[in-house]
Parts: sequence; structure tokens; C-alpha cells
Amino acid sequence: MSDRAVQDEVSEAAEAKARGPSVATDEHPIAPYLRMDRIPHIWCPTCGIGTVVKCFATALEETGVNLDKTSIVSGIGCTGRVAGYMKLDAFHTTHGRAIPFATGLKLGRPELLVIVFSGDGDLSGIGGNHFIHAARRNMDLMVILVNNFIYGMTGGQNAPTTPLGARTSTMPYGNFERPFNLPHLAASCGATYVARWTCLHIRRLTKAFKEAIGRKGFRFIEVIAPCSTLYARLNKLGTGFNLMQFYHDNAEIRHGEDPRKVDIGFQEKIICGKFVDEERPTFLEMMDQHYEKTLGDKYVPMPPEGGMIHE
Repeated sequence: MSDRAVQDEVSEAAEAKARGPSVATDEHPIAPYLRMDRIPHIWCPTCGIGTVVKCFATALEETGVNLDKTSIVSGIGCTGRVAGYMKLDAFHTTHGRAIPFATGLKLGRPELLVIVFSGDGDLSGIGGNHFIHAARRNMDLMVILVNNFIYGMTGGQNAPTTPLGARTSTMPYGNFERPFNLPHLAASCGATYVARWTCLHIRRLTKAFKEAIGRKGFRFIEVIAPCSTLYARLNKLGTGFNLMQFYHDNAEIRHGEDPRKVDIGFQEKIICGKFVDEERPTFLEMMDQHYEKTLGDKYVPMPPEGGMIHE
């Protein structure tokens, strides 16, 4: 080998070392559904929200929904950041107001698939009143609630879902307030689809998302997810991996179970499954039927292609 060839080889080796190890440039399977310019995300290591987003993006892909006719609405909190990461028309709304924003969007553009994606504090705490009335009206919304049993973004305060006895920053000696049983709350208010999974159940969760996308009415899916930074640390439960191991050992699937019997106790069994799946007229369908009956030809229903605001 000539001296020049040796020099070239040494130079190439030095350049390769400076560049570091080669990295595959293949696009991630769900990259088309994310705003990649906003990645990396803000969620803590071992947080379960990213897993839920992956399942949701997979459901969008496998159902083949028209993304130009799909909108996502989130509130405030860790899960509330999802709307900003999805490559969909999105609203990142004020605290507790994701459902009323989504309701207005659905009423103005009924042809859209409108999905609410937020956390337990946002949807069942300050947003609880909107939650129960949207379910009562059977508003045509798909609601994904990620439940980590605590207010994660603001310091670990007690949430409406914190199990009895669990410690939080505002109840350091253990929670004594009875938490919501969210599937029972949704079902008793009129939701037509109610399910619960953990973020360990990725295939079942993806299937639930796909089913809910294909249904009408108020569809509610609760997803139990680990918060290792606050909930696990304050309760000495170990890492996010330990929480996922707990889901593996203690999640019990009971399809069709009475929602009244699926309360979650502190470090007790988590009942998962599809609890409600029925058909009932949506708010808009009932409104059209009512006014067509009472007003006759004077009533002009919304056209199938949606409202008056178009591109």
C-alpha cells in the first residue's frame, strides 16, 4: 500500500471517529403522525404517556381515518401536551376545558372525528362538570383519559383519582378522600363505550382505540399509566419498570364487568376490559330529530359535509 493510500485510510478513520457511531436514518413507524420538530418530548423517563401516544398513532394508521378530518383536543397537564405533538389539527386548551372546546368543534364541524386526549386531573378534576354533561348528552366525542393517580406536572398534589391511603405532596400521610371510579362515572352519566386498560396492554389498548374510532357517541377509555417521578417516589413503589411489573401481575381482564365493581385501591388489583359497548342516538342526531318533528320544513339541519366554515 502506498504512503498516500495509508494517509487516506488514516484520514477516513479519523473522520469516522469524529462522526461517532453510525445511526440508522429510517423513519420511525409513527413519525408521520407526530410533529417531529417538537421531539424530544417533555415526559419523564418511564412515563407511560408516550406508550399511549404510540398506541393511538398505530390505531390511526390501522383504521385509515382521514387525518384531514381528525382533530385532537387536550387540556393542561402532562397528558395535555399530547395535542402539541400529534400532526393533526389540534387545540391545546385551558385547564379543564378540553371537552367544551371539543364540543364546540363537533357542533360546528360535525363531519370531523374529534378526540379529547388529557389526564385524570384535567378531565375529572377541574373539568369534571364538563365530563359528566358531555356523557349525559352523548356528545359524539372520543375521550382518552390517562390516569397516573396524581397531578404530575404541578408538584404531585392529590388528584380525584388518588387511591385511598396513597401519599401525595398535599396528603403526605395518605389520602383519605374517596377517589372517582371513572368507568362507573362515565357509564352512569350515559357513555356508550367504556373501557380501561393499562399502558402495558399495548395490543388491547390499540384495539380499544380502533373500536372507539369506529363508534359514535361519548366513548371513554381510561388508561392507567406510571408516574415514577412523583407517584412512585412519594409512595416508595420503585421505578417505572416496577410499576409496569405491578400491572403485569395485578391487572385482571373482565370484559362486561359491572362498572360499579371496578374501583382501584392502593396497590390492589386493577380490573381492565371493555365494560360498556352500546348504541344510542348522539346529541346532534337527537337535536335533528326533535327539530324536524317540531318545526317541520322550517328546520334546516347541518349538511353532511359540515358547517359553514370551510377552506
